[in-house]
Amino acid sequence: MTRRAAIILAAGQGTRMKSPLPKVLHPVGGRAMLDHAIDAAEALGCERIVVVVGNHSPEVRAHVVARLGEGAIAVQDPPIGTGHAVLAAEQALKGFEGQVVITYGDVPLLKAQDIEPVFASADGVTVIGFESRDPGAYGRLVMDGDTLAAITEAREASAEVLALTTCNSGVMAAPSALLFDLLARVTNDNAKGEYYLTDVVALARAQGAPTRTVMAHEDAVMGVNAQSELAVAEALFQTVQRDTFLAAGVTMAAPETVHFSFDTEVGAGTIIEPFVVFGPGARIAPGARIRSFSHIEGATVATGAEVGPYARLRPGADLGQGVKVGNFVEVKNVRMDAGSKANHLAYLGDGTVGAKANIGAGTIFCNYDGFFKHHTTVGAGAFIGSNSSLVAPVTIAEGAMVGSGSVITRDVGPGDLALGRGDQLSKPGWAARFMDTMRAKKAKGK
Repeated sequence: MTRRAAIILAAGQGTRMKSPLPKVLHPVGGRAMLDHAIDAAEALGCERIVVVVGNHSPEVRAHVVARLGEGAIAVQDPPIGTGHAVLAAEQALKGFEGQVVITYGDVPLLKAQDIEPVFASADGVTVIGFESRDPGAYGRLVMDGDTLAAITEAREASAEVLALTTCNSGVMAAPSALLFDLLARVTNDNAKGEYYLTDVVALARAQGAPTRTVMAHEDAVMGVNAQSELAVAEALFQTVQRDTFLAAGVTMAAPETVHFSFDTEVGAGTIIEPFVVFGPGARIAPGARIRSFSHIEGATVATGAEVGPYARLRPGADLGQGVKVGNFVEVKNVRMDAGSKANHLAYLGDGTVGAKANIGAGTIFCNYDGFFKHHTTVGAGAFIGSNSSLVAPVTIAEGAMVGSGSVITRDVGPGDLALGRGDQLSKPGWAARFMDTMRAKKAKGK
């Protein structure tokens, strides 16, 4: 396979987003748009990935460095067009010989399989086009038979060209030597005074290099420039995810109400009720049941387990086979072994719960002392009575019981009963006398 590299353009200021978060860091499916672009480049087998950033956005630079290293950075300053942006990456690709594809940090739905066809030709310029429902301000692809004759920006196009519906996605591939040779000859003699990447097509054609077009679906190449477009991209992403899981044997009575992340895994035979949200890192085994209004992120759910309704699984939650986590239960960084239960109104944080243990309503794992997190261990078959507070670090051994309303600060041995509450005191007749007195006072007040 021909060597491949990618240049991802991410230097735009994104002013139309009207957000302090840089445009390319806005998430789609729980993942920054820029990361979607990097994922696609990696899936294509690109050995070099360069992201072009602007000095106005140190957050984008830091994001790229954290993922790809300092060598993946190229800076465009000032921003004076897409051609100028690609040329800024030349030094970062010094010594690379092979095909270079140019993509964008604000095109989150473009996948490796959409881009792959641009590499079919290794000797010219190949552009991804799409048929637009509303061509509007898109640049048009002017074809001469099977050859791409030119890309014309809408603001500079004749009425005849504007009538075309085949549009430019902006994604382009060419051999590295040819690409940078052509870019060096691009001028800014146009309405905006910018250096257009699209001008390389006419330059390539003028010197006899092949110029071609491959097509992609319009949705795959949509760019995001405003919050409304971000919402459209999210909706398209969710539709694909839902269709994928339905086709794989996941049951959803109201799929339009279920929200998935980019890395959600759900096994066949799982039932997902309406209004469930999967944040990043959710792993659901075949045959689980996720009930309505539950939120699952960074958590693993085994076969036969049941979550919700109104449950929250946070990162590190690990539910074994047949585990039940019910309404208004929050689980964070806790392993629950097979058959254990926390059916309602509990917080379980930083601990382990043994097989077939029962966690009563209102139970709290008191895991944080204001400085450090501590571990709670509940042994197999243990029974924790309702409204109990287990103050970590603490161990409730196998088969032990904790009486309702207890505050447990010391370990409980196997098979023991622990009661951590004050003795009940009863005063015969006190309540009746009190009520009579207060009723009399109230009556006199009237």
